[in-house]
Amino acid sequence: MRRALFWLNRVLFYLLVVFVVIYSVFPFYWAVISSFKPSSGLFSPDPSFLPIPFTLEQYRNVFVGTAFGRNLLNSLIVAGGATLLSLVLGVLAAYALGRLRFPPKNAVLYIVLSMTMFPQIAVLGGFFVLLRQVGLFNTHAGLILSYMLFTLPFTVWVLVGYFRGLPREMEEAAYVDGATPLQTLLRVMLPLTGPGLVTTGLLAFIAAWNEFLFALTFTVSDAVRTVPPAIAFFGGATPFEIPWGSIMAASVVVTVPLVILVLVFQQRIVAGLTAGAVKG
Repeated sequence: MRRALFWLNRVLFYLLVVFVVIYSVFPFYWAVISSFKPSSGLFSPDPSFLPIPFTLEQYRNVFVGTAFGRNLLNSLIVAGGATLLSLVLGVLAAYALGRLRFPPKNAVLYIVLSMTMFPQIAVLGGFFVLLRQVGLFNTHAGLILSYMLFTLPFTVWVLVGYFRGLPREMEEAAYVDGATPLQTLLRVMLPLTGPGLVTTGLLAFIAAWNEFLFALTFTVSDAVRTVPPAIAFFGGATPFEIPWGSIMAASVVVTVPLVILVLVFQQRIVAGLTAGAVKG
């Protein structure tokens, strides 16, 4: 009886794993094979799970005669800039909140956390007026500044846990040797948070890379527009046609860099997530 229950649990477990994998991977798989199909084959009454006939027409439509290459560069500049600034400022703030002692520390930490609870639409109008007034509307700097509304609080909140979990003896030894708090952070504490920095930076970059609402509202030209709103503006042969093939091809092009980043840094990501879980 126990052996039968054991095998039943194993079978149910693997069935659940297969279901989760198919549920997670199938939409991306369908986008990939759709991007290699001609437009006439996307809505066939007998859909094929293989890209037959195979064509690069959709990718040609994405890059030829459009500013999609420029949109990719804009996304890289904006997402990279927002992530880099968030890490620099987030490391300083997280070290102060996690290691230094000052009375309103907990209040500041909860204020940072509360910033992540506001929906983007709640600050959209005010930030739109602010960017117009200071001349940053439709600029890379304006988008970077707006993206930091969600990347910076996330970075601070996550890194605080890493700094709190570091051994205090190393910090005290640095102080005894005459190091300042900034020198202690840069030379002693920061090298120990490598996995945490990679994990936090990658998650912040993904959030900024995929952001749509701010990019749609704060840009009006392809000179600054990032990839998500650029895909939304794809047009077909007529005003009533939605170019699903081109949209799928562009989605694949946008997703591939993120997949590559995750594969390259997967060991550090796992180490960072594990360390954060243990220290939390």
